Amino acid sequence: MTYRLDALEDWAAELVGQLEPESRNKLARCLGRALCRSQQRRIIAQQNPVGSKYAPRKQLILRGKQGRMKRKVKMFQKLHTASFLKVQGDGNTISVGFTGRIARIARVHQYGLKDRAELLAPFVKYDQREILGITEADVKFMRDSLLLQLTNNSFNPRS
Repeated sequence: MTYRLDALEDWAAELVGQLEPESRNKLARCLGRALCRSQQRRIIAQQNPVGSKYAPRKQLILRGKQGRMKRKVKMFQKLHTASFLKVQGDGNTISVGFTGRIARIARVHQYGLKDRAELLAPFVKYDQREILGITEADVKFMRDSLLLQLTNNSFNPRS
């Protein structure tokens, strides 16, 4: 996947350089928003960029009152909201990511690192769950959007 992204970057750099700065900024912002929506959909669906499901959450099964059922809670329920998932785009770069304390939590899950669940808790090795990543559909969309922008200056991003 990295190879395909590098190839897209090499191919697009020369073409995007020919655009006016205002058009470049508009294109970067629109692509950034579209990538953010794609990431949000994947996080809600609990999927890695390759389409596989996230590793299931490890939970202690504690015996509760008789007759109660424990519901399975999805991971990262609030992580996909705009207050946590930030998008920045200018004429040269597009970035989609997290900031602050949430960035640390997301990094631990993204790379499968060790971390503490609470302040004095022991370190636990987390399973790798790729929260952010580029899919084949994202690469295809970026390529098509660049071609559309270069052929005519009426760029309309996907919704």
